[in-house]
Amino acid sequence: MSNDNSNIDNNIQSSANSPQNVASNQNPMKALNQYLKSAAGIREGRAIPPLEKWHPEQVDDMDLVIKANGEWWHEGGQMTRESLVSLFATILWKEENNGVAEYFLKTPVQKLRIQVEDAPLLINDVGIVDEANNSWLEFTTTTGDVVRLDDAHPITLRAYSLDGTTDDQSDVQVRPYMPVRNGLTALIGRNVFYHLTEIGELTEQKGETILTLQSGGRSYELSMPTG
Repeated sequence: MSNDNSNIDNNIQSSANSPQNVASNQNPMKALNQYLKSAAGIREGRAIPPLEKWHPEQVDDMDLVIKANGEWWHEGGQMTRESLVSLFATILWKEENNGVAEYFLKTPVQKLRIQVEDAPLLINDVGIVDEANNSWLEFTTTTGDVVRLDDAHPITLRAYSLDGTTDDQSDVQVRPYMPVRNGLTALIGRNVFYHLTEIGELTEQKGETILTLQSGGRSYELSMPTG
C-alpha cells in the first residue's frame, strides 16, 4: 500500500482553499494544515516551537502511527518524505494520563492524538565531539534532534515486548533509550548501539558485562543483557 504523503499534501492544499467559516471540528486536519503552512513561512531551520506554552482545548484523533522501528505511517501508508516527518516531529508532544503515555501533534489551537508503538524518536547516528577540552558522545535522531550523553540525557535499558505482552519472554527485547526533549524518548538504533560497544569499554563485573562510556568528562555505565 502506498499513499505516501499525497493524502497529507492534498489535505494541506484543500485546507488552504477551503472557506474560513468551516468549523475546525468538521475537519480535524484543518488546524494542523493551517499551522504547517504558516509555520513553513516564518520558522527558520528546524526550530522547536514553544509547545509548553500552548494550551489548546480542541483534541482530535489522527490516523498516524509511529512504528517500533521508527517509521511513520499515515492512513495505512508509510510517510517517506523526510522533510514532512521532521516537521511533524517538531510538534510532537507527550502527556501522562493516569500513568498511560499519550502522544499528540500539538499546535496553538489543536492537539491531534497519534499512536506510538515504542519510542516516538529514533537515534540513527552517534559521533564524538571535542569541545572545551572535553569529548562528548553526540547522538542524532532521524528527525534532526541532537543530544549529548550527560546527566540529563542518560542511556537506559528497558524491556520491549514485540507482541505487546510479556507472556512469551522470547518476544521480549532489551532496548536502549535516551531522553531527548519535552519528555520524549528516543530508541537508540541497533547499529548505533553496536558502535557504542566499540567506542566504549566492555568489562566483566560479578558475572555481568558492563559497558562504560565517556562523555563530557564523566563515565556512564550500562549493565549489558546476557541473552
